[in-house]
Amino acid sequence: MTASTTRAFGVSVRHVSKHFGDKCALDDINLEIAPGTFLVLLGPSGSGKTTLLRCLAGIERPTSGVIAIDDREVVGPRTFVAPERRQLAMVFQDYALWPHLSVAKNVGFPLARTNRTAAQRASRVGDLLERVGIGHLGERYPNELSGGEQQRVALARALAAEVGLILFDEPLSNLDADRREQLRIEIATLTRDVGATAAYITHDQSEAFALADQVGVLRNGRLVQLDAPETVYRRPANAFVARFTGLAGEFPVGVLNATGAQRYSVALPFAPDERIEATAIEELLPGDDLSLFVRAAGVSLAPASESRGVPGVISDVAFNGRGYEHVIRVGDGMTLSKIFSSHRYNRDQAVKVCFDASTCFVMNRGKVD
Repeated sequence: MTASTTRAFGVSVRHVSKHFGDKCALDDINLEIAPGTFLVLLGPSGSGKTTLLRCLAGIERPTSGVIAIDDREVVGPRTFVAPERRQLAMVFQDYALWPHLSVAKNVGFPLARTNRTAAQRASRVGDLLERVGIGHLGERYPNELSGGEQQRVALARALAAEVGLILFDEPLSNLDADRREQLRIEIATLTRDVGATAAYITHDQSEAFALADQVGVLRNGRLVQLDAPETVYRRPANAFVARFTGLAGEFPVGVLNATGAQRYSVALPFAPDERIEATAIEELLPGDDLSLFVRAAGVSLAPASESRGVPGVISDVAFNGRGYEHVIRVGDGMTLSKIFSSHRYNRDQAVKVCFDASTCFVMNRGKVD
């Protein structure tokens, strides 16, 4: 199948709020999605990501605010465009396939109202089924397919619509790890191949970083950071974003002194004589309750005989195919987890732990908004 000439839609969300009774699900969301961008909305349950996606789709109507798709207002004070008139497609968590239609007819459903001939529609459906790896399943019905196969049908149906915006509602959450990784790659590749804009929601930070051009992190209905995945990882906006996007450890610290632009020397409670260099993402104020937030990528292990590093003891080790992930005890009841090394350190072995300042952040541990 050749790449489509689908024209990607831009999306504008301005001051959108949504209330369910006394509960505020979305709180003054402002968001611009450039045409062709793959945006991932990341957050825990109850953060508002599903509600925001449903507002984009037209399944929910915001309490206030404006949404425009392709420069056309679809939500406003006196505007509400129905979902079927928004020229978008949606891939659902539970597949949402027509049970009485074959795979081919499910995929071909969006083409029924186009001016394509029957032969052109059949060719398009066949191309899409081959592209998502289920060309041999066109005559089967949804109840005869595995979960991964059903999600491939749903993806092919969304692509068949040839729209400028595709919405993904946690499409991989019902799949096992192997199928999830394979389908994640296909979603990213196929969506970019057709040229559509994408908005994708997940609570899995590794999935978000692997897919996204832009990551939007939500908490309690608020958009707390919107950046490239590299920026979210390397410069989290606050303690919540740092924790939610994956930490190896978090430790209370005292700041000793500034050592350069946004760099500080800190002291850990279990190694007061060892100075750790860390990056300050935000302004540090007197009286702040500070912690050192440590990414796994910023930690390395060395033999206990090394002069530099913080003393630790290996409490667990696991082989992951390319090396070993370790859990290390440091101090009284404190641990670092998922620390990679190509060398295996054994349980109860003493080691030295070394920290990279660029992926260690000193921040106010209570500041989350």
